[in-house]
Amino acid sequence: MKRLLLCCVATGMLAMGSVSQAAEWGLKKGLVTLQSAPTIAFGPDGILFVGDAKAASVVAIDTGDSKGSAKRAQINIDNVNKQVAGLFDSPGSAIVDLAVNPLSGNIYVAVSTKAGAALVKIDAAGKLSRVSLDDVPHATVELPGAPEDKVIKRGNRESNLRDDAVTDLAWVDGKVIVSGLSNSKSAVREIAFPFVKSDTGSSVEIYHGAHGKLEDYSAIRTFVPFNINGEPSLLAGYVCTPLVKFPLSGLKAGEKTRGTTVAELGNRNRPLDMIVYEKDGQEWLLLANSARGIMKISTKDIAKNEGINERISGTAGQPYDTVPWEGVVQLDKQGEGHAVILVQDGETTQNLKTVELP
Repeated sequence: MKRLLLCCVATGMLAMGSVSQAAEWGLKKGLVTLQSAPTIAFGPDGILFVGDAKAASVVAIDTGDSKGSAKRAQINIDNVNKQVAGLFDSPGSAIVDLAVNPLSGNIYVAVSTKAGAALVKIDAAGKLSRVSLDDVPHATVELPGAPEDKVIKRGNRESNLRDDAVTDLAWVDGKVIVSGLSNSKSAVREIAFPFVKSDTGSSVEIYHGAHGKLEDYSAIRTFVPFNINGEPSLLAGYVCTPLVKFPLSGLKAGEKTRGTTVAELGNRNRPLDMIVYEKDGQEWLLLANSARGIMKISTKDIAKNEGINERISGTAGQPYDTVPWEGVVQLDKQGEGHAVILVQDGETTQNLKTVELP
């Protein structure tokens, strides 16, 4: 009886701690409805940020997941997309992004289903479970200036620019950094957390060496926070494939800033995902691409790189090696020496693997 009482007291204290922690971040319990979830990333205390492009918003969700070890996690799941689809009884479900919780080592995947977007947790034993969104502590911030949700024609192509309202996000020093389109231009927003009202962000412009001109209409596809000589910065990948650095101090709401194009990595290619890591005393970028495989990009002397400012053919700038991993479409760090990768194997099969960083 005494033991049961102690257990109940401990459980109550944990629940109170969770509620208190959620309140500290401005989170309130309620139903979360996700129209889309093209990008997810972890912030403090097991809070998962979800970029909902269709709803032009960012949602913070308290996962309550804070115990475990990313260092010990080893995941190898074949046909993971089919197992995910089975959780929703929806054969058309697709994994669109993944993020590793650095506190627990558990993997979270964002899923597109017929009913909208959903989240799935994969634990260290490889067990899949749906993340309940029915009554969870959360907060939402809307993104003003997002494109209208309609198909338009740009040149010879038709597209719905709302799909690019949020293209990537990351937690950096008390803020959520969000890339995407704002007022029809490529933009970066810095949103304080706990959430306050978002502005339209800073319009960003780049010199695209393969095109030989300045551009401000193509959204950043993927980025990573990165310190360059102690200055907080972003390294951002664009379609076709400029790699650009932006000092965070230069991103001012309502103003335009021009990034420095530190590499051109080849045309007819779309960057898919990117991480930064340290190995053998050096820092590297690992970039997954639609048509050019996995690139291991050196950041040596990137602070001294004055940028590409004239038309180029082929590749230029920061050197890279091609890593012989086939079909990688998503990746994230898993502890210090490993990454988890989502591998497209043929047209209908996706596998999830833990691999050593190259």
